[in-house]
Amino acid sequence: MYSVTIEYCTKCGWLLRSAYMAQELLTTFENELEQCSLKPSKASGTFKIFVNDNEVYCRKKNAGFPEIKALKQLIRDI
Repeated sequence: MYSVTIEYCTKCGWLLRSAYMAQELLTTFENELEQCSLKPSKASGTFKIFVNDNEVYCRKKNAGFPEIKALKQLIRDI
């Protein structure tokens, strides 16, 4: 079992995008995920995904948001 945290910028209005990704992950990995949480951030432009507190995706480092298919593959590989 593992946990996923999606940290998103509240100023940028990325709550819905984060919730959508959380829903997709919870649906796809319903037996593998212990939890999937959303973490609001005051830091401008923040969009990061953590698995068990290890950063696996950063919007700034990867120059954009992940496609849901790519995100699922990334999580599956872990």
